[in-house]
Amino acid sequence: MTDIVHSLEPITLVGAGISTIQDLERCRVLAPRVIAADGGALACLKYGVTPEVVLGDMDSVQGALDLGLPTDRLHHVAEQENTDFDKALSHIRAPVVLGVGFSGARLDHQLACYNTLVRHPDRRCVILGDTDIAFLAPPSLDLPLEAGTRVSLFPMALVEGVSDGLEWPIKGLVFTPDGRVGTSNAAQGPVSLVFTAPKMLIILPRACLELAVAALARQPGSWTAL
Repeated sequence: MTDIVHSLEPITLVGAGISTIQDLERCRVLAPRVIAADGGALACLKYGVTPEVVLGDMDSVQGALDLGLPTDRLHHVAEQENTDFDKALSHIRAPVVLGVGFSGARLDHQLACYNTLVRHPDRRCVILGDTDIAFLAPPSLDLPLEAGTRVSLFPMALVEGVSDGLEWPIKGLVFTPDGRVGTSNAAQGPVSLVFTAPKMLIILPRACLELAVAALARQPGSWTAL
């Protein structure tokens, strides 16, 4: 896979489903560089932000061009079998990507985003939703959470792990999407997690966005590309 965007800093990736300027600005504080996935370019321009690069098949970009988006920002990705989010994330190389505008009202879109996270385990990405954030767990992760914080673990395939700081420890459990899942656990304080495979989604309240991004950025270990 050829990387189109290379960055030593976190990247904000914007999709067409972004609903508020506040979400965009919150992400830009953590990741000032803005990339759009196809129709996300129009959403950016409506909020007064011109994306550095637009990635996708360009079937939804005309509105942004009508508002003056320079054509040299467009990078066509001809992969019709993949979603706009997948097309964009697979061509971005950055310490962390913040995805906003990808988890709207449609459940199928949300599920496709989670599928993309698992299919590209070497790309660290946090998806910001209306109530939660979600990201693929790296091999190990330390989260400085407050006691009582909801911590949900959802397996996308068979995976095991160990934990420290969870109300219900996960050591010795085998997680599968059609078997045991780990939703609605809770932190007793700072949490440490280790997993055997790049198959576990971590879902936290959206108030945890900043600490999750910081934790992912400083974690040295990473999964390899599939």
